[in-house]
Amino acid sequence: MERIAVLGCGTMGHSIALNAAWAGLSVTMQGISDADLEQGWTNMLKKIEVMLNNGILSESEAGHIQENIKMTVSVEEAVQGATFVIEAVPENTQLKIDLFKRLDALCAPDVILASNTSGLSPTEIASETVHSERTVVTHFWNPAHLIPLVEVVRGEKTGDEAVERSFQLLKQMKKKPIEVKKEVPGFVGNRLQYALFREAQYLLEEGIASKEDIDDAVTYGIGRRLPVSGPLMTADMGGLDVFSAISDYLFQHLSSAEESLPTLKKLVSEQKLGDKTGEGYYKWDEAFSKEYNQKREAELIRFLKKDLGIQ
Repeated sequence: MERIAVLGCGTMGHSIALNAAWAGLSVTMQGISDADLEQGWTNMLKKIEVMLNNGILSESEAGHIQENIKMTVSVEEAVQGATFVIEAVPENTQLKIDLFKRLDALCAPDVILASNTSGLSPTEIASETVHSERTVVTHFWNPAHLIPLVEVVRGEKTGDEAVERSFQLLKQMKKKPIEVKKEVPGFVGNRLQYALFREAQYLLEEGIASKEDIDDAVTYGIGRRLPVSGPLMTADMGGLDVFSAISDYLFQHLSSAEESLPTLKKLVSEQKLGDKTGEGYYKWDEAFSKEYNQKREAELIRFLKKDLGIQ
């Protein structure tokens, strides 16, 4: 059984640690300060409380999760005895390069070094390591304890053992790993997500529909069948001749923008960044924020309970 070190206890780190401890694994979670660790632990306890209230965890399971996690501000202490290290530090390439170089020197060659980056190059992250074959990306999706998907991404020198052990660990954590066989910006999930977001921006920019109606087209249309069939299976089910003919006609009319569109740029320049600042495309007062964050969490929990066979 792998012994896990999670480096970083922010949005992703504490959630990944929770998930690993829930699977019965021994986890050491590292933070940059005692205050950082305290915040990560508090956030994790809030998630555990929600899971308890929704019948995903029993009281004894909640207790075992907390018992399975140790905390430290020392990277050296965190990786001591670890067999699998998951990095969840901020998305800064040089920061990750420096950290992986350090980890490569600290850890025995058979310890897997995994990055939770959502799109940075695993080849570049491993560029200053000696044992680059054990470096891999395991991109968890936020919130990591509720979303099953994890993208396992090969760098140019990533070995088969790193991929195989990543899959074994993730399945033990009851995740749904997929293999990204070739390194590409954005991997698979974000490329699909941002293709949709680009077209949504275009439709809004051109005044074709309101923001509410664009969102509703996904929430009440595409989104209703995506949990069952992805885009390629959906095409099979609808008939490839039909989808090919529509592609031939429609692709030429889709947005080909190479950067974010003016409305989004204007909002960002005005520091209207969405939920975290109180305004973005929508107005995010406290009540609106609470309503929609709770709605999303409840829906993710409903799906997770279905995956786990919990009534």
